[in-house]
Order: sequence, then C-alpha cells, then structure tokens
Amino acid sequence: MENDEILARVQVSQGRRLMGVAMLVGLGAMLLYLSVVQPPAGLGWRVFLVVFGVLAVFLGVRMHTATALDLELTADVLRDSSGTVLARVDQIEGIDRGIFAFKPSNGFLLRLSARQPRRWAPGLWWRMGRRVGVGGVTPRHQTKFMAEVIQAHIGDRT
Repeated sequence: MENDEILARVQVSQGRRLMGVAMLVGLGAMLLYLSVVQPPAGLGWRVFLVVFGVLAVFLGVRMHTATALDLELTADVLRDSSGTVLARVDQIEGIDRGIFAFKPSNGFLLRLSARQPRRWAPGLWWRMGRRVGVGGVTPRHQTKFMAEVIQAHIGDRT
C-alpha cells in the first residue's frame, strides 16, 4: 500500500517559468526570422537556422507544459503532480547538492540503485540511467527542503 501523504512539494516559480519559456521561444523565433529575412548564402546554414529555430520553439512549448506540474515527495516516491514517478525513495542511494555537482539550477541530484528509463521535463527534472536531476525554474528554498527530507530518509535507513 502506497502512502500518499505529501512530505514536501516543489512548485515552479512563475517568473522563472515565464522567463525560461520566453527565452526559448524568442530564440527560436529569432532564428526562424533570420532564416527568412536574411538567409545565409549556404544551404547548410539555412537548414541549421530553421532546424534549431523549430527545436527551440518546440523546447519552449515542452517547458511550458512540463513546468505546469509540481513535484511531490511522499514516504514512498518522488513524483510529479500528474502521477509520473521520478524515483522510488527506497531506490535512492545518495543525494548531491554541492556547488560542483552536475545538477539543475536551484536543485539537487539523486543517485539511484537501479537504472531507470530516460525522461525529461524541461525546467523541472530529468532522469538518465541511475541519476535524477531535480530543479531548474524551481525556488531554491523548496528544493532545499525536499533534498533535506530525502537526506533524512536515507539516513534513517542506515
């Protein structure tokens, strides 16, 4: 039976969300505009501008969708508000919050005991192999509190 009591919640900072989405969509729009108004002489450069312009707009839309969700920590799982499980608490072996850790901005990095499928919610979290990065457009005080709760759970197991 899964315990659904939420121990910690991380909600996206709306100002950072707006800024991140605006920057990605703005970059994409600028690249597409340049490819039409002042196209480079070489076909390769035109393709480059169009491909990366479309990619930036696509990532901006994905970030807008992903950052509409919250992250929730229960005694059993770390999940987003749609129910997608980022990691099971019993699989978390360690947590990195240091300055030099390869982690998202304002966030932390979890080391898991087992490999997980790759997933990415731009601006909120990513998962590759045995690593889960949490943070991005999230407030530092909320991710710090969540990391401390996770650290306490890890400490209780040992």
